[in-house]
Amino acid sequence: MQPSPDETRRDAAEDTQWSRPECQVWTGTLLLGTCLLYCARVSMPVCAASMSQDFGWNKKEAGVVLSSFFWGYCLTQVVGGHLGDRIGGEKVILLSASAWGFITVATPLLAHLGSAHLAFMTFSRILTGLLQGVYFPALTSLLSQKVQESERAFTYSTVGAGSQFGTLVTGAVGSLLLDWYGWPSVFYFSGGLTLLWVGYVYRCLLNERDLILALGILAQGLPVSRHTKVPWRQLFRKPSVWAAIVSQLSAACSFFILLSWLPTFFKETFPSSKGWVFNVVPWLVAIPASLLSGLLSDHLINQGYRTITVRKFMQVMGLGLSSVFALCLGHTSSFCNSVVFASASIGLQTFNHSGISVNIQDLAPSCAGFLFGVANTAGALAGVVGVCLGGYLIETTGSWTSVFNLVAAISSLGLCTFLVFGKAQRVDLSPAHEDL
Repeated sequence: MQPSPDETRRDAAEDTQWSRPECQVWTGTLLLGTCLLYCARVSMPVCAASMSQDFGWNKKEAGVVLSSFFWGYCLTQVVGGHLGDRIGGEKVILLSASAWGFITVATPLLAHLGSAHLAFMTFSRILTGLLQGVYFPALTSLLSQKVQESERAFTYSTVGAGSQFGTLVTGAVGSLLLDWYGWPSVFYFSGGLTLLWVGYVYRCLLNERDLILALGILAQGLPVSRHTKVPWRQLFRKPSVWAAIVSQLSAACSFFILLSWLPTFFKETFPSSKGWVFNVVPWLVAIPASLLSGLLSDHLINQGYRTITVRKFMQVMGLGLSSVFALCLGHTSSFCNSVVFASASIGLQTFNHSGISVNIQDLAPSCAGFLFGVANTAGALAGVVGVCLGGYLIETTGSWTSVFNLVAAISSLGLCTFLVFGKAQRVDLSPAHEDL
């Protein structure tokens, strides 16, 4: 009896998965890559005040530069995921990191090219957003193909912890460099480290022939065969896929609102407090929380709990319990309690790495990058809208409680949708491949 095409593809996928030593090396490498991604991403926010002073930007002009990153970031999510599914996520990550590392290093030069500082910096940030937008969809594609299901949550949550670590590194080291050598040194630091990381991955972990082949495929315009096209109709007919998208949208939107408004909340509510406390402590809590969520998720699955049960439990923590602590922020007048509540909310949100982010890989490992790109695009756009809506609510109500209520409402929507419709069975396998 001949094996079915789906069984053949499943066996081939298992043959290409990393061995345990390979998985450990790649996990550490990608953790560092995510850290450097965020180092480059937050370099501009760290330097914005000094650059505004040098170039005479007002708050509105500085806001244009800072927000321009996200418009570029929204545009390449789906493309990055699809490229990762087609040519390999590690190749997409390496190529994009080389470009964003170079642009980051060149940022001080671009800023002094002419008198149009604002235009050059806005263009630079849009381009950086475009290049970094492919990272997480390509990462999702890579891990779905290379890591076995029982270890995906820990691997993804470990790599995802690099985002908090990178924010801390640039916040700490970047602040020192800013005081000692001026804002250009921050860009040289983050961009230079990224290029060193690219050199290491290229020389030690990637096959040069495969990378050249991938560049050749890109140059030819990615010809897509009948059997490798994304099954659009098949995916978007499934309620579980829409549940994953809505949950990812809610998680991203809630995170962006807290990330954007928490510093202002603390500064206005507790004007005499130390800035480094509320800017550092929540992220210090988030790193071990992310690792714990991955360990707990994989342990529960290995103990025999159903995969979807574990994924939903992680979302109860990541969207449900985190929003309860966010609500508590609006009903306390104690600085200490506020820091605890903010840290708990941010820390618990990292449980989403072991919930919805891995569930997308459960549903469609053959095109996980594409599907994550769709969900993350929706999340990024919703985040921009949510941040603006949060500002409007503060302005009109004069109360921070309304912002935290908004976070809770958005999180509850995503959680309820996922609890009702979420599943972990694959939806990308079909005995008859439609020409879509």
